[in-house]
Amino acid sequence: MINIAVLVSGSGTNLQAIIDEVGKGHIPAKIAFVLSDKKDAFALERARKAGIETITLDKKDYKKREDFDRKIIERLKNKNVELVILAGFMRLLSSYFVREYRNRIINIHPALLPSFKGSHGIKDALAHGVKVTGVTVHFVDEHLDNGPIILQKTVDIKEDDTEETLLERIHKEEHKAYPEAIKLFVEGKLEIKGRKVKVKYEVVRR
Repeated sequence: MINIAVLVSGSGTNLQAIIDEVGKGHIPAKIAFVLSDKKDAFALERARKAGIETITLDKKDYKKREDFDRKIIERLKNKNVELVILAGFMRLLSSYFVREYRNRIINIHPALLPSFKGSHGIKDALAHGVKVTGVTVHFVDEHLDNGPIILQKTVDIKEDDTEETLLERIHKEEHKAYPEAIKLFVEGKLEIKGRKVKVKYEVVRR
């Protein structure tokens, strides 16, 4: 069983999905701690309710982004964390952080990457008039929403969709896709070759 850590900034609905799947034993891992850059993030309350250690770091206490990241990494190493999960963490990680945890940081994005990168994936998809959008779980590299893709789930866009109605359906897929991707990583079933991520499913022999 490996240690994982979840970085959050907001309400933590994806965190809750992860907590639930870990609690059921579907993800063979321990959540070492949940860390937030916002002390009032509701995600912290979700973690406390589940008996998970919480940490809050204020960016105002650090002159440089890398200094902030170094403090996070210090906490990660103290807990022997092997996988870092970004669940609505609204800060870009420095190149230093990415180098330290190369291919061990994953993120979820509410669009089918490489389309509609950035913090307005749902709004941008609607504005562009696409018929299908979805969610993407990917490894994090030095560039925004750019790392190798682990898995994607599609969501049809309805003619009368608003950001709110589409977000609701996006969330449903996120809450299935993120635990699935984490489970694949924890079980050692992901192999990265360049930009491609291969899922190593077991072959059942009879």
